[in-house]
Amino acid sequence: MIGIYTLFFLINFAVSGFLVSMKTRPSYLRPNYLLLTAVSIIFHSFFLYFSLNQLYKLLSTRGKALQYMGTFSLMVLSYLVYLLISDKISSVSQEEFAQKITPGVIFISYTISIILFSALAFFVAYIVYLVDAKKQRNILEKQKTELEIEKANANLNFLKAQINPHFLHNTLNYLYAKSIPYSEELSEGILTLSEIMRYALSDNLSKDGKAMLKDEIEHVRNVIRINQLRFSNNLKVSFDVKGVINGKKIIPFVLITIVENAFKHGDVKSSEHPIEIFLEIGDNTLYFYSRNKKKTGPKEISTGIGLDNIRKRLELAYEKDYVLDIRDEQDFYTTRLSIYHL
Repeated sequence: MIGIYTLFFLINFAVSGFLVSMKTRPSYLRPNYLLLTAVSIIFHSFFLYFSLNQLYKLLSTRGKALQYMGTFSLMVLSYLVYLLISDKISSVSQEEFAQKITPGVIFISYTISIILFSALAFFVAYIVYLVDAKKQRNILEKQKTELEIEKANANLNFLKAQINPHFLHNTLNYLYAKSIPYSEELSEGILTLSEIMRYALSDNLSKDGKAMLKDEIEHVRNVIRINQLRFSNNLKVSFDVKGVINGKKIIPFVLITIVENAFKHGDVKSSEHPIEIFLEIGDNTLYFYSRNKKKTGPKEISTGIGLDNIRKRLELAYEKDYVLDIRDEQDFYTTRLSIYHL
């Protein structure tokens, strides 16, 4: 805006010599010129502030044609009022006005002024909109790239964990077969561990990176079973499943991470407050609930990496179609996961 006024004054002074030669006083030597200039600066400041913000808003929200028409109509009307007030303030005599300025000249002058400043406002607003839109696209592309890098790193870490999985699985099956004559409980533990490792190291995922929900539930049951063996079947836990499971899919290792967190930090031997795990499946929805009483005594150090990881994976897979609610209370720890579109 300062540049516009500077250019205006330079042009005004440049043509003043020509006006003097025509025996016409330059505008800056006329009465009320300072008042007229002050009014012009104040009006154009408000005019450009309003028009730029309103046009930028319309461009950003992809406003409709009627909204643009309303804005431009208000701009034209306000500028017309300003021009009429400016002429009123001007001290040019009626005789000089009648001789040198005709109604046609006034109309053309008004039209050019209105079109010039309206076009200027739209041009500046459009340039600012394009610059901001480009910045926003760059931010979104950067965030997308960072998510892709994180996903690639997660896949790489997952691949690194699959060090000769067939050898490990075959070894566990061998130990299971050898342990049967000695201890039924030991053989059951080895078999359960073999199933857990088989699922954890398998790559039987669909193209969208999801696993069958029934396999994920069976994995949770196996983890509960192996923990029962650890605690001589004295672990206090309930796991209930409600709804039709067949055909449903979910990203892997989300439910089990929540369950393992409950085992790690929960009081697994409390009869009054057992670990509660509940899963309900709807037509295309899932609700998972886990609640445990915190164990007393020395606490295991929690980095929170597991829960942060599943939150990022849920964000990648389901975007806004999920809610992960974690409540860390004084005596209890509760996790609720809702997926609205499996």
